[in-house]
Amino acid sequence: MKETFVNSQNLTTKKWYLIDANDQILGRLASKVSKLLMGKNKNTYTPFLENGDYVIIINAQNIKVTGKKDKQKLYRNYSGFPGGMRVEKYSSLINRRPEKIVEQSIKGMLPKGPLGRKLYKNLKVYKGAEHPHIAQSPELIN
Repeated sequence: MKETFVNSQNLTTKKWYLIDANDQILGRLASKVSKLLMGKNKNTYTPFLENGDYVIIINAQNIKVTGKKDKQKLYRNYSGFPGGMRVEKYSSLINRRPEKIVEQSIKGMLPKGPLGRKLYKNLKVYKGAEHPHIAQSPELIN
């Protein structure tokens, strides 16, 4: 009988990817990035291991949403105290912290639990076109 191959984290090599979010739709971008973070683009994908790649997203301020989401979508933040719910519209949050919108949409598509929190640390989102990860020589993805 043949033995079943089970991938280990020692065998995987992590790559760095650069994605320009300029005029891209938020949900479609988030689903592609979450697949890269989980490693579903590799043939050695293992659901319980961290064998995904690092992803850098630039120009988060130029992300687009479809329909009336720019006027109707709400982002909630609860402090844990009575009356501590803060609600902010998409239109004001995109001006204040556009990285948070992209990060939150990707985080919702990652697995929940310790593995998802570990994968989330491999995501780097920046408001403008500059990023400090030039030394890693990321591969540009369209």
